Amino acid sequence: MHDSVDPTREEIVTLQTHVLQEKRRQADASGTLSWILSALSISAKIIAAQLRRARLENVLGAAGAENVQGEQQQKLDVIANNVLMRALGARDGVMVLASEEAAEPVVITENHGQERGYCVLFDPLDGSSNLDVAGGVGTIFSVLRHDRRSSRTEDSVLQPGDRQVAAGYVFYGSSTVLVLTTGEGVDMFVLDTSIGAFIRVERGLKIPATGRCYSLNEGNRQSFPAGYRAYLDWAQQNGYSSRYVGAMVADVHRTLLQGGVFMYPPTEKAPQGKLRLLYEANPMAMIIEQAGGQASDGTGRILEVQPTALHQRTPVVLGSSAEVARVMECLVPSPEAGAA
Repeated sequence: MHDSVDPTREEIVTLQTHVLQEKRRQADASGTLSWILSALSISAKIIAAQLRRARLENVLGAAGAENVQGEQQQKLDVIANNVLMRALGARDGVMVLASEEAAEPVVITENHGQERGYCVLFDPLDGSSNLDVAGGVGTIFSVLRHDRRSSRTEDSVLQPGDRQVAAGYVFYGSSTVLVLTTGEGVDMFVLDTSIGAFIRVERGLKIPATGRCYSLNEGNRQSFPAGYRAYLDWAQQNGYSSRYVGAMVADVHRTLLQGGVFMYPPTEKAPQGKLRLLYEANPMAMIIEQAGGQASDGTGRILEVQPTALHQRTPVVLGSSAEVARVMECLVPSPEAGAA
């Protein structure tokens, strides 16, 4: 005699179903955010398909121009940026789009009459220097409510990270993984290419409280501030492992799942840090905090920083709470330690 099948035991939930379930739980939800997340999902599928065929279609390598950051644009940077702009720009409720690849935000004038609107910020292809060697890359996104009290676009975009209503990333690696938070925990989805849908594989994801692993570009060690060097000395003396891919999405994804700490310290060449506050640090900090970890700029909580510029940079220390605390002890020694 065979046991009867429990249809709820291994429920199959797509990203679309997940978003609709979340919408039902919020009495005042208009559905606009759901449409934005749908556009991000579609964009991720298109970008993933482009990446799989990049070598075959000869779209690897430099595009021949620099972006607003002064960095050499890759052909796929341009392709991914265009995909996101087209998918999001056509969605009701999207008031402002801001890309790491563009000098200024794009205002979607057709949506100015909307009662409720959003700003979507994104890094279209994080770690694109890995593309030529088939390394992992990703897309990072952040969603803010549009501030209708001001006519200045910058007022809507330059909001502290603790005002984000959603944040996430897509990691294009051995599989295509989408990690999402809307402020109620962190959920993870994997793209099933056979049916063209993201399937939920983890609900309420939690980062391990500890992890004997650190991730940063140790090649810059000699130009790190003394506190970071002191932490590295301590970590190496205590048997920590070093892991670094060179794409924030890949490094943070491993940290989220396995624990540890990811860092991008200030250096002599980049005294304010290299990562962008709005496009990279804020969305990743929201994810890590929602998963039970911590995220700091080396002096305080990243999500409380008031941005002053669209492409503002920041140092980053994020990961398991115990590991971030250990780094902070090295960066900001206690008064007792100083007195000793």
